[in-house]
Amino acid sequence: MHRWAGRPRRMMKRLAFVYLLAAVIASTAQSATGQPSRSTIRIGYLSGASAENDKALLAAFRLGLRELGYIEGKNILIDERYSAGRNDNLPRLAAELLRLQVDVLVVFGFAATRAAKNASSTIPMVMTNVVDPVGTGLVASLAHPGGNITGLSDYHFATITKRLELLKETVPSADRIAVLLNPSNASNPLQLKDLQRAAPTLGATLTPVEVQAPEDFGAALSAIKKHQSGAMIVIGDTLLSANQKPIADFALKNRLPSCYTLREFVEAGGLMSYGTNFADMWRRAAVFVDKILKGAKPADLPIEQPTKFDLLFNLKTAKQIGLTIPPNILARADRVIK
Repeated sequence: MHRWAGRPRRMMKRLAFVYLLAAVIASTAQSATGQPSRSTIRIGYLSGASAENDKALLAAFRLGLRELGYIEGKNILIDERYSAGRNDNLPRLAAELLRLQVDVLVVFGFAATRAAKNASSTIPMVMTNVVDPVGTGLVASLAHPGGNITGLSDYHFATITKRLELLKETVPSADRIAVLLNPSNASNPLQLKDLQRAAPTLGATLTPVEVQAPEDFGAALSAIKKHQSGAMIVIGDTLLSANQKPIADFALKNRLPSCYTLREFVEAGGLMSYGTNFADMWRRAAVFVDKILKGAKPADLPIEQPTKFDLLFNLKTAKQIGLTIPPNILARADRVIK
């Protein structure tokens, strides 16, 4: 009996060593294949725009995550998918991200949010840059979104008529103004109606010009030129954002004063922009992700609206199109590109 007394204990130690070794091997193999460990948080990112267009916005989002202790490659991974204005690809891209078993899905724009909502009713989602999430049926209310979606609205309805006012102040002679929009974005027709209500009091006649796919731009921009518009407003939409350079180039070539939603249009050569400070919004998106990862339910997180707005001018563009911006308007700018 003495000879066998210690054998069960030795066997238990050997088994424990074998299990430990197996765990180490599995962990090493997982690292070698690039797969995240169970402790790594996976964030999906779905955008209707392009990687180049979203570069600055994602940088602000990543900064917000770092401030909250999330380090990419260490305790989080971000999987990105872009449709580059091809909204018909968004359902497929949303499904790809869901197959990766993301913990949270961050979505940019109405079309991407709609596609993500249709793809899942359970994965927590943080939306950004959606104008009217209630009116477009994405959520039940701003205070109590319900379902699996929360986030931030960029609230263009508070700024769309302000863009028209600023454009008229900058170019008083512009009485015929083209409005470039994407009617398949549910918020764009609503914004157009808002503009149309304000136009008569500002002495402006609006000409809506629609695009729904990248191949529509040639005909749309030709129509604007044919109408001999004196100025142009570009409504916020990911398809339009993904094509900001050709739009800005067209306006510059045709000496057409234009007002945009995003500062990136102005940086690409557009004349002026007025709207939400999106860098601030995207840093706030990281806060929503953090709250969800810590157990909060999207249904209970009120949707935020922006509090910071920026007015930008490109003086180089103004000079090229032969426009002098009134000093009192220029003095109100948050940034001037010279």
